[in-house]
Amino acid sequence: MPGGRLTQQDRQQIALGLADGLAYAEIARRLDRPTSTITREVMRNGGPTAYRADLAHRATERRTHHRRKAAPRNSGTSSQAHGRDAEAVREYEEVFATVFMQSGLPKMTARVLASLYTTDAGSLTASELAGRLQVSPASVSKATTFLESQGLIRRERDERRRERYVVDDDVLYQSMMASARATAHLGEVARQGVGVLGPGTPAAARLENIARFVAFVSESIVRAADQAREILHTRTDTTSDSAP
Repeated sequence: MPGGRLTQQDRQQIALGLADGLAYAEIARRLDRPTSTITREVMRNGGPTAYRADLAHRATERRTHHRRKAAPRNSGTSSQAHGRDAEAVREYEEVFATVFMQSGLPKMTARVLASLYTTDAGSLTASELAGRLQVSPASVSKATTFLESQGLIRRERDERRRERYVVDDDVLYQSMMASARATAHLGEVARQGVGVLGPGTPAAARLENIARFVAFVSESIVRAADQAREILHTRTDTTSDSAP
């Protein structure tokens, strides 16, 4: 059934599709499933080169068993706020984390970032993250250290002097600006190679094209990010002020 859980036969078909080099969208079409379902299934079970149907099926059964055991303890928690469906929120977080994984983040790092983004407060303590993700504090510490080093989250202390990890309105903007600076630096280094290799040579021409391309792209990123923050940004403080 398209809307139901993946069966062991579905997973075998996914494994065969990956072995044949099929794209996620094509595998999803053959199984009559959303592409996001296939992407999430593969990424959370070893990735396209290490996916095994039997191991993936057993891992899913274990996760389902753990969730059922944890349900009584978690009932009434913040995941139920605003009348949300807790299972739908959990599934969405997995999809969001998968997107981060596809962009290059390690699995645990992606899960931490997705959890922070889908929390109304936009911040969680290390212990809250560990409980929410059902992982060890050490795993959370490693993930948050990496995210902080990349400018994707920031650390602050609350009124109880606890360290909290925060994503706010400017974190993604700052990360994008850092990416633009890194791209611009690549262009600068490429342009230096023009003089080393000799103007007019094929190698120098190649590097000149690289320099022009990345300079244009980095400048476009900076302009677009500034414009988007100014025009498109939804301010949560304005929304809360207008609430009854």
